[in-house]
Formats: sequence, structure tokens, C-alpha cells
Amino acid sequence: MSTATIEQPTTPRVGEPAAAPSLLRLTRVELRKSYDTRAGFWLLLVVALASLAVVLLQLFFADEPDKTFDMFFATTQLPVGLLLPVVGILLVTSEWSQRTAMTTFALVPARSRVLTAKVLAGVVLGLLGVAAAAVASALGALLTPVLTEDSSAWGVSGAQVGQAVLVQVITILIGIAFGMLLLSSPLAIVLYFVLPTVVTIVSNTVGSLTWMRDWLDLTTTTGPMYDGSLDGQGWAQVATSVALWGLAPMVAGWIRIVRSEIG
Repeated sequence: MSTATIEQPTTPRVGEPAAAPSLLRLTRVELRKSYDTRAGFWLLLVVALASLAVVLLQLFFADEPDKTFDMFFATTQLPVGLLLPVVGILLVTSEWSQRTAMTTFALVPARSRVLTAKVLAGVVLGLLGVAAAAVASALGALLTPVLTEDSSAWGVSGAQVGQAVLVQVITILIGIAFGMLLLSSPLAIVLYFVLPTVVTIVSNTVGSLTWMRDWLDLTTTTGPMYDGSLDGQGWAQVATSVALWGLAPMVAGWIRIVRSEIG
């Protein structure tokens, strides 16, 4: 005669603290926050429309050799890489601009879990950005022989796809890092675009500082990744620029959010 096993209910008793939400659930919440606001929704829509607009311009005005899937794919990465960091910034700073940070951290007191979920949501959004660019590129390749007299090819290398995914994830995480450090949407967006531009201008103007362009200018170091041509020393240059513009601000911002008072 066997003894039946009775499972205990998983719902907490009255007075007991509820179980902490899983990291997967927190990530889904952060993804929803990225398009719940009017600014976030329109920004994500603009990312998709910008990819399509670039493809259409290339379709009608580019030379025939540039009307291939891999060329469309490389070109569409540029507007995606320009706009995704702003999405990353708003993913963090909207908590303070909309005054939801207190509620968020009251529901999840372990602030690092919330920040980790934001980083994971950023990775997912980076992947979705590449997917949107790929769809727009496929549409361009399909329409090339239909709307023009040119032919199109569908070949694309694994290196190009892999490096495009990596660079888009990097760019949105840098946006998240600026958001964590500054906690202000206008300030973070302005400095994200202004500071690298200053480095570019200085390195191009002062001859003895040209090394800054090759090692610290994020646009220069990541540029070859859009067409999958990064190799050799280029990887060290990307790592250096990402450490400066991404890793350092994220570590400082992470510490700031975890240790500061939320008001």
C-alpha cells in the first residue's frame, strides 16, 4: 500500500513575502516598458522605417553592384546603430522622468536584478534591430529585379551577420550605460552624441592625436563590423573604445543606482 504525496500550495500565506519575480519575467517587463511610452513606441517604429527608407534610397539611386542583400544589410545597420542607443537610454532614464523608479525598486528591492533585466532587454532589442534590418534588406533584394532593370544577389557571410549582431548589441548597451550614469534623458542623449563627436574632431584636427581616432572613436572602430570586415587589430581597437564608452559608464552608473537614494 503506497502513501499518497500531497503537494503543498505554492501561493504564499497571509503575511509571508511573495516570491521574487524571475529574471525572465523582469526582462519581459523591461521589454514592455520600451514600447509602452509614446516616445519609446515611436522611436522603435522610426528604427524600422529608417531601415526601410535606406533600402528604398539604395534601391533607386545606388549602382547595380550595391543592390545585393549583403549591401542592403550593411547599409541598414547604420540607422539602426544610430537610433538604438537612444532606445537604450530611455529604457533606463524613463524610470526617473516618469517617476516610476521608486515603485520599480519597491517591488524589486534587489536593484541589480532590475538593472540586469534592463541589460538583457537591451540585448533582445539589439537582436530585433538586426532582424528589422534583415527584413528591410530582403525586401530590397526582392524588389530590385522588379522595380529596376538590375539583378540582385542573396549571398551574405556569417562574419557579416555575426558582427552586425554584435555591434548593434554593443551600441544599445552603451546607450543603457549612459542612461545609468546620468539618469536624465536629455543629458544622456546629448552627451552620447556630443562627446564622441568631440573626440573625432580633436583626433582629426591635431596630428599627434590621430591615434585617438583609431582606438577611442567608436564610429571608426566599429565601422568595419557593419559589413563583417573587422579582423586582427580591429578587435583590440573595438574593445578599447567599448571599454571607454560602454564599460566604464555602465560600472559607474550601476554603482550609482545601487547605492543612491531613490526619490
